[in-house]
Order: sequence, then C-alpha cells, then structure tokens
Amino acid sequence: MLEVFDPPAVRRWSRRCADALGRARAEIDALNVFPVPDGDTGTNLHLTVLSAAEALDGLPGDAGRDRTWQALAQGALLGARGNSGVIVSQAIRGLAEVLGRADGCGADLRRALARAAEMARAAVMRPVEGTVLTVLSAVAEAVRHASDDLGEVARIAAEEARRALRRTTRQLDVLARNHVVDAGGAGLVIILETLAEVVSEAFSERHEVPAPAAGRAPVEEAREKTREVAPGYEVMYLLDASEEAVGRLRSELDALGDSLVIVGGDGLWNVHVHVDDAGAAIEAAIAVGRPHRIRVTHLGGRVHEPAPARGVVAIAAGDGLAALFRRAGAVVVRREPGATPPLVAVLAAIREAGSEVVVLPNDSGAHAVAVAAAEIAREQGLTVSVLPTRASVQGLAALAVHDPLRRFDDDVVAMTDAAGHTRHGHVWVADREAVTSAGLCRPGDVLGVVDGDVALIGADLADVAVRVADRMMSSSSELVTLVTGAASSAAPEGAVRNHLARVRPDVEVVVYEGGQGGYPLLIGVE
Repeated sequence: MLEVFDPPAVRRWSRRCADALGRARAEIDALNVFPVPDGDTGTNLHLTVLSAAEALDGLPGDAGRDRTWQALAQGALLGARGNSGVIVSQAIRGLAEVLGRADGCGADLRRALARAAEMARAAVMRPVEGTVLTVLSAVAEAVRHASDDLGEVARIAAEEARRALRRTTRQLDVLARNHVVDAGGAGLVIILETLAEVVSEAFSERHEVPAPAAGRAPVEEAREKTREVAPGYEVMYLLDASEEAVGRLRSELDALGDSLVIVGGDGLWNVHVHVDDAGAAIEAAIAVGRPHRIRVTHLGGRVHEPAPARGVVAIAAGDGLAALFRRAGAVVVRREPGATPPLVAVLAAIREAGSEVVVLPNDSGAHAVAVAAAEIAREQGLTVSVLPTRASVQGLAALAVHDPLRRFDDDVVAMTDAAGHTRHGHVWVADREAVTSAGLCRPGDVLGVVDGDVALIGADLADVAVRVADRMMSSSSELVTLVTGAASSAAPEGAVRNHLARVRPDVEVVVYEGGQGGYPLLIGVE
C-alpha cells in the first residue's frame, strides 16, 4: 500500500488508466447518448488519457512532482477529444494543480479531487446534472471527511464514483429513456478505480461497464430521435489567446451553439462546442487568437453533394493577381491587404471548385482560414488539400504545373514541389519605426524581404529590389517572376529586369501586373 502518490505512481496510473480505457472503449461508446448520440465517448476518453500518459514518456525517470504533473496535464490538454475528454483533461489539470506542489498523501488527494471537480464544472458553460460533472462532484463530497490515509481516500473515491454513476440514469431524462448510465461518468469510474488499484497495489484485469438494457441499441435509437434537432457539427481546436480574449470567445460561442467547454490556461486553451455553423465558430477564434489543430466532425443532418470536378482555389490580394489566377483556371477568393479572407467565402469557393480541390492560401495569415474551410469541406464529402504557399508567386508556380488529368495525390505532390522550389521576396516602404532582423527601420525606409524575413534596409526602391533579387538567385535559378503592385511609380521591376539581363542572361524574367496594395513588387525565383 502506497503512503504517498509519488511521480513513479503517477506514471503507473496514467499508463494503466489508458490501457483500461482502451479495453473498455467499445462498451463506453455504446452508452453515449448525451450530449449527442455520436457513440465515441469511450474512444475520446481513451485518446485523451493516452495522450497524457505518452507525455510522461519523454521525461527523465527522476523528474520531480511538479514537472511530472505538469507534463501529464499538458498532455491531456493537447490530446483531449470530445466533450467528456475535454472535461476530464481539466479534471487532470485540477489534480496537477494540487498534487504537483504537495507530497501526495491522503489529505492532498482529498484537496486535489475537490479542485478537479471545481475546475471541471467551471469549464462547462452550461453544466448538466447526471453527467461526468455530477460524478466528480459526488466524489469530492464523499472524500471530504475521509482520513488522511491515501488508500482510504482512493478507495472511497472509486466506490462513490460507481455509486454516483448508477444514479445518473435517474438524473438525466435522455439516459432514463435509453436505460443507460452516463458514458463520460463510466470512463471516470475507470480512471478512479485504476488510481485506487495503483495505491493499493492490487490490480484487476477488467473494469465493469454497466451495459444498456437487454435488446436495446441506445446510440442508434437516440440518433434517430435527435437527427433533426441536434447541432450539425462538433468543432474543436487548440487556441493561443489571452484569458481576457477567451472570455469574449466564450460568450460568442455560447450564442452560436451548445456543449461549450473551454479548458486550459497560461495562453493555451482547448475549445469544444457543438454548432450548426462551424465556420462561425472558427472565425470567432481567429478574431481573438490563433486556432490550430482544428477538428470539425459532422454530427448529422444534410451533407452537401460534391461537384463532379477537380479544381483549384487561390486566395489573392490584388485585382491583377486575381485575374492571373482566374486565367489559369482557379476559383479566386479576394482578400484585402493585411486581412484574412472570410472563412465562408473560402468554403464556398471550395464547393464551387469541385469534389477534389487544391487550396492555395498564398499568405501565412490566410493559411489557418484555408485549413479550417478544408476541414469543414472534408466533413461534407469533398477531398481537399491545402498547400503551404506563403506568397502569391509560390501559388502561381504551383498552378503552372496543375494537371487535372493526373491522379489527385500526384497533382498535389507536383504542385507542392513547384511551390517549394520557388523562393519568394518583396519590397515595401516602412510606415513606422520598428526593430527588424536587419536592424532598426524608420518611416520611409525601403525594406527588402526574402522568404518572410527582412533581409536589408535601404533608401531607394529600385536599388533594394535589385539587391533582393540578387540574394534570391542561385546557380540553379531558371525563372524570375516579378509582380507589380498598385502603386509602383518608381518602376522597380524595370531595374530588376535590366540588372538580371546584364548579370544573368540565362534566366527568363516575366512581369505581371498584380495590383496588390502595400507591396510595390513581389519577386519569385524558381
């Protein structure tokens, strides 16, 4: 019997817990009728806890309590799946907040379970009784008057979790109608029973999962009953944002849908919500921070029929660039300089382009929107690939080798290769003082940018453009593309063209009128 729940015990618990949830995954999935009957709660909990366990694999064996619990909580946060998985990840964060700074005795575990219940409930916008939250609260209350013996606290927690789980059937109408217990609560029982086993060092090979009433298929029955009223999509993403920004996001997402859970802290959050408009849920995140690892899952209802065609979507920042992409056969989404395109516009363009679509963001800021739109389109039956084009010249290079007659995967590889072999640069005039990778710049200075970094600062537009082109050239360069901006009275493209004609007559130079604002000249070298 352990006297303290030390770091080696945390490792054993997390791994055995992941294994136990993996064995019970299908049985828990079969109970999943709330908040939507999508039959994946067991799978989501298993993947969440597995991510937490695997986060400890990279730690040295002598890692201390704080570091061990921090890694476990971070792993759960990053790997959290589904409504219950996100809630459980926050419960683990609550345990870590207390046990990472304490010895891990019985009194510490009591406080940790109370904190876990408190933090999990606070993360849910509209808590519902008869769920994993109810089971957590019952456990926290049951251990409140236990002794300081670690084994006793762990045993009481596991026993009360199973009793509270049985009560969930009477606490939530949808569970009563389908004669099941709460699926998330069933997973939590296994998590706490495994903890008690590690503390007592008495292990069982299998944990009982209460089965639905005989002859019933609750997930399928509930799915039929809720098909017309359930939200259309489950949207999840990690979000880099401040706590204040997340507060604004919480209010906006609450107005858009339900089952809203936001967990995390210290600038990194895991967001889960069920909505009819997945695009709006993602755009709300883009407005307050940086969403990534975006997952959109279709929960039911009508699916858009794909168009019978192969196509390309290109995002363009100028009228001339838009015309270039259209002439090459792309469906174009216009964006304003320095702004991200509306997600709904990118999604509409993907649907218009066809059933197999390549998206060219042509800007690092537009990439997140393109990825989000592609996730939604895939849930609607389309095949979509977003290429990592960071500049319009890379998009033009990719589109030049596009071949709708070859296999889609082969076409994506060829376009990606063409974009990857195109160096990109541009010149622009600074409008404020700033520190750059090339030094301090002041308003009016001409900046030369190569592959996304400021490489040089000068006073003359044409001179800086020539020097940027020189830096981008190599012995294998074959084609230079110059795209002029909306206001290029200094004609820097002429200076670059004349310079290359003298020093590199073997290189082909083409000039296009792009009409983009802000950048007098874009340069691509293939």
